[in-house]
Amino acid sequence: MSKMSAVGNLIVAGVIVFTALQVFRPSIPAKPATAELQAPPEIKHILEKDCYSCHSDQRRLSWFDQIVPGYWLVRHDILTARERLNFSTLGAMPAALQKATLYEAVNMIQLGAMPLPQFVELHPEAKVTPEELATLKAYLMLWAPAPNQSGKAPDSVSPLAHQPISLAMVQPEFNGFPFDPSFKGWKPISTTDRGDNNTFRFVLGNDVAVKAAYSGNISPWPDGTRFAKVAWLQEPGPDGLLHPGKFWQVELMEKGAKRYKDTEGWGWGRWRGMDLKPYGKDADFVNECTGCHEPVRGNDYVYTLPVTAAKSNRDEVVNNRAAAFPINLPYQPLGWSAITMYVDPKSHTTATLYGNDTAMQTVHTQDTAMGAPKAPAYSEDAVLALVTWAQRDDPHWFGARIPDKPLSVELVQVAAAGRPNLYRRFAGRDLLEDHPAASIAAQRVNLLLSLVPAQLP
Repeated sequence: MSKMSAVGNLIVAGVIVFTALQVFRPSIPAKPATAELQAPPEIKHILEKDCYSCHSDQRRLSWFDQIVPGYWLVRHDILTARERLNFSTLGAMPAALQKATLYEAVNMIQLGAMPLPQFVELHPEAKVTPEELATLKAYLMLWAPAPNQSGKAPDSVSPLAHQPISLAMVQPEFNGFPFDPSFKGWKPISTTDRGDNNTFRFVLGNDVAVKAAYSGNISPWPDGTRFAKVAWLQEPGPDGLLHPGKFWQVELMEKGAKRYKDTEGWGWGRWRGMDLKPYGKDADFVNECTGCHEPVRGNDYVYTLPVTAAKSNRDEVVNNRAAAFPINLPYQPLGWSAITMYVDPKSHTTATLYGNDTAMQTVHTQDTAMGAPKAPAYSEDAVLALVTWAQRDDPHWFGARIPDKPLSVELVQVAAAGRPNLYRRFAGRDLLEDHPAASIAAQRVNLLLSLVPAQLP
């Protein structure tokens, strides 16, 4: 047989195999929308053009998408996308969940994760233009005034959400990931003001996480790193500030490159309400976690920019600006525990109240006391530090703001009964000490001592 004949036979065989493969074509279900998202025409047009090919029950395939084996990949991507977000059924979900889903979708677009880059290469018409992205953001009405949510729990919180539970009795997540009661003693890595769902978050880290953040050893984070993202509903106060209201949830992450190799090297769990009910319905809930964090895989799947002075040669990995404190401060509060926070929506500033070990002993004692939360009666030598920052948009999450440049540090050292508490304030560009009038200092002391700790289970 000649060489040319052999090549010809191979081509014929290849054509036969290719033709035969076209028979193996499992269907991609298509059906009318049952509860389609209701949105203005201009919003719907963008979503239909850029998202519906994968994220709806419509079947929209180009001619080259129909060819096996590429068809198999397209089918897999579409079915996976529908499980994650389906605009044909999104309208049946609670309003809060619809809003949260749209914010996450816009964030995925902003980070370049959606539409999938490989999809856009073959379907350039699905590319989201900057103008379209701006239209979607404007539609979501970011930073609308938060309603008074003190008595209202999110739609997905259980009826027992306000009933505290013994931390030792909290059940593990459905994937087996255990709850860790020790998170209450972890140190703050950062804070977040979420305008997309009107919540506040403390991002806490265990000793491994804090050491890694302060040294800049976070690419990747070391095994044993643990994070707790603790969230509260925002509650407007009579002072015009937004304070933490009802406890909403705590999300835990643990780094273990080998132990959690099937879930991007991290263990994931979420518990909601004061009864700390596991979030998932089954073990597959973890796909929601890994899918959400996929756009920041270059940051080891971590959204948070830790507030640290550690330098990095990469952009938007750490938040150095928020850690710009002079070394001559009497105390360095970033190493202390966080008590509460608030936001001034008019000045776009955020403040966190920190306490030294003596102050935190009082706070933790109050945690176990019955009754409505109230300001602690701090003992002698307790020191409180109220740090106020300007805010900036979180580059990793549309709808969130994080601390930016520090504007002031206010310190109160509690004195023995009958003696005046010591107040010191450092402010301005270089956080130099100023000396406010005695009446103003007294007002600020009363404010710091009257702040109620954020509620924890």
